[in-house]
Amino acid sequence: MRRLWPASVRARATVGATAVVAVALGAGALALLAILHANLSADAERASVQQADTVAQLAAQGRLPDLVPLAHGADFIQAVDANGRVVAASQNLAGRPPVANLRPASGTLRTTWSGSPVDDDHDQRMVAVTTRTPTGPLTIYAGTSLRQADAAKDITKAALTVGLPLLLGTVAWVTWWVTGRALRPVEAIRAEVADITEHRLHRRVPVPAAEDEIARLARTMNSTLDRLEEAGARQRQFIADASHELRSPITVLRTQLEVAMAHPAPELWPDLVKDALEDTVRLQDLASDLLMLARMDAADPVKTHSLDLTELCRATVAARHGDRIPVHTELQPDITVTGNRSWLTRLLTNLLDNAQRHAEQQVRLTLRTDPGGTAVLEVRDDGPGIPDADRDRVFERFTRLDDARSRDHGGTGLGLAIARDIATHHRGTLTAAPSPRGALLVARLPLHREHPAGERD
Repeated sequence: MRRLWPASVRARATVGATAVVAVALGAGALALLAILHANLSADAERASVQQADTVAQLAAQGRLPDLVPLAHGADFIQAVDANGRVVAASQNLAGRPPVANLRPASGTLRTTWSGSPVDDDHDQRMVAVTTRTPTGPLTIYAGTSLRQADAAKDITKAALTVGLPLLLGTVAWVTWWVTGRALRPVEAIRAEVADITEHRLHRRVPVPAAEDEIARLARTMNSTLDRLEEAGARQRQFIADASHELRSPITVLRTQLEVAMAHPAPELWPDLVKDALEDTVRLQDLASDLLMLARMDAADPVKTHSLDLTELCRATVAARHGDRIPVHTELQPDITVTGNRSWLTRLLTNLLDNAQRHAEQQVRLTLRTDPGGTAVLEVRDDGPGIPDADRDRVFERFTRLDDARSRDHGGTGLGLAIARDIATHHRGTLTAAPSPRGALLVARLPLHREHPAGERD
């Protein structure tokens, strides 16, 4: 059955519209024929009734002639007494036997049958009326041919037989043409999208001039292509930055190994091994950061649960024994959020590492709640601070406001970018707030709320 149904939208629309119109026109044609025939039959019946009533009145007055003249619309007339003898008739039934054997007790009896007492091939609308006369009861038969109804019906059928196919053909052609014009922009969009590859993301689909659904589809498609192009550009920039970051420690490490091979003096090996170990740690940290970013970019699902953020901050600070500057804490107790312990620990660690690299004498960690139902985590240092123009740029990947200083302290330029991504994955935010001295980084995370039974995060 599916093979018989057209494959294209244009063909399906044409077949569907034509079928609906055909059913509607067929039903309308049948209704028209029925109404036409009923109206013409009613006209014939009225003419017969009028002729029969006129003759009945003459018979009741005793003035019924042997040959009854026909009024307009009647085809024959006949009067039959109670014994079945014809006492009067129209000229075309003179000398003929009774046309029917109906004897209504009173009133009027109407019936229709095929054939005709006169030479007519059409059905007759027959009327029988009984009346009392001075000589006894008479039954008056009057009839009118349905030739006009049949002729009108035949003409209408012929017109419909010719007109309906022409009308259906017109409907099919118009539907095919209109649907083709409506789908032409869709085909243009499809052809353009089919020609777009990863190397041609700058191309865009044509937007029709009409403000309709197809125009909105084209604009949505172009918006999607904008995002894809932007994502591709970010990916290429990320790869370039990552390659640049990896090349520096690898180059230094290779140089150190070449020096060790060229000068195999044992007294130089401790310093060479120490430097090589530092560069290896930098490579390991960078690889770990890149893997973390890849996981977050892939939007891998992460398990979350109710988490005591106060206890996590306290444990993270307590584990930092070798910090250059001690971290002073001001933690509001019993602050609970919904999150992943490993990721939130990484967020806090990255913020503290950033503050340690730039602080001069003080690093302060504050945790509190605000009336908006969020946990507010603030990390403040007394270093050079962040210029107003760079408050958003510091969260970009591989961004260093002081490149040389960050490299010397082991920074990869990914710490704050990772921290912001973690906050975003937890439906929170991470911003650089204004501060009179040093840098102030503020993370906001939704507080944990108990869900009704059957509902999950």
